[in-house]
Amino acid sequence: MEVIAFIGPAGTGKSDRALVVAYENKCSCIIDDGILIYRNRIVAGRSAKKEANPIAAVRRAIFEDPDQAADVKRVLGNICPNRILLLGTSVKMVNLITTALGLPAPKRYIRITDIAKPEEIRRAHDARHKEGKHVIPVPTMELKPEFKGYLIDPLRTLFHRGHGKGTERMEKSVVRPVFSYYGKLTFANRVMTDLVNYALRSMKGELTVQSVTSRKSEGMTNGIRLSMDVTLRGGSPQYVKEALHRARRLVQKEIEYTTGMFVEKIRLSVTTEVKK
Repeated sequence: MEVIAFIGPAGTGKSDRALVVAYENKCSCIIDDGILIYRNRIVAGRSAKKEANPIAAVRRAIFEDPDQAADVKRVLGNICPNRILLLGTSVKMVNLITTALGLPAPKRYIRITDIAKPEEIRRAHDARHKEGKHVIPVPTMELKPEFKGYLIDPLRTLFHRGHGKGTERMEKSVVRPVFSYYGKLTFANRVMTDLVNYALRSMKGELTVQSVTSRKSEGMTNGIRLSMDVTLRGGSPQYVKEALHRARRLVQKEIEYTTGMFVEKIRLSVTTEVKK
């Protein structure tokens, strides 16, 4: 089993380029920020991007947790990859990870400055430190079950394979974890009321929001529960049911997209008015 180390400071675009670097170097597995990726799936570990603060994230990324390290070692033993791409911010970090996982020392080191232009590194730095964007090199659908409560978007690129072999589509994901720049999220009811009204602007004339209250989830670091009192200019029971379903969907989508929080529950109290 060979290890190739991919090194660069945090926020310079390593994870964004990991799939291409792995492909070019025939690495079937990627180890990045505490997780083991195999065939576009997270197969072991726990992402450092789910931690609540930077210190916990670093500890997660270097596999300080013996249970996490044992999980990754077990799966690597089952897969038996010929070559692994291991991402780290420094040679020291890479050495800590290889020691924790019982891997051989890297056979080769690739540095982000070897493959990325200064302006590309600068853009990646700005995305990380100004916008809180972190890339995970797996498709978004693989992350959604584990990353509830995080703003998450797909990032699709076409990779040119060269030598007349055409292109290959690769999907990565952008997440905004709690520790990136938000801290612990709290939003005043006034903010939530504005977001709800904005989300329901397409239903103006059919539904009026009377009040909105919100509270943090007890079971999720970044979850929220909403209670809404609304007035609906209703008709048949079927119309009321469909309208409320649409309202829930619009509110959930807007709040999760804008705030990065996971809407765990929406309780609706409805008063209906007869259309004139």
